[in-house]
Amino acid sequence: MKEQLLGQLNAAIEFFDRSTRALDEADSSFAPAEGVFTAAQQVAHAAQTIDWFVEGAFRPGGFDMDFEAHDKKVRAVTSLAEARAWLTRAVTSAREAIESKPEQEWAQPLPEGPIMGGLPRAAILGGITDHTAHHRGALTVYARLRGKVPPMPYGDMP
Repeated sequence: MKEQLLGQLNAAIEFFDRSTRALDEADSSFAPAEGVFTAAQQVAHAAQTIDWFVEGAFRPGGFDMDFEAHDKKVRAVTSLAEARAWLTRAVTSAREAIESKPEQEWAQPLPEGPIMGGLPRAAILGGITDHTAHHRGALTVYARLRGKVPPMPYGDMP
């Protein structure tokens, strides 16, 4: 099970990194419309959500639903380098959680509630995969709006 969870996480992050590789620090503050996340904030939000899934899966009270506070923290990020560093920390933390917790804990149900209530904790990896895919897709649009061509996420193409 742990090998599958690590494989799923690693693939999601590899696809995210490839898809967003065309963006650089000069693109940090780009947003396609007023009020939406900048490129840096999109990456920060993806990072924050990985942390949120892992923490919520193992916290007795479940997932932290204070989305206003989460949004405020993400909107404070102004640098892609800073956001990518957060993403690296979040992925490292998720890997450590997968490796350190017994498989029986990953099979235990998530706390009841509106976020995957009752599903096995391992289901958060599906949420992480889906969420990072959503935001990498948005970021490929950001790159194209900046005149850049994002690479194919699933591998190098001739």
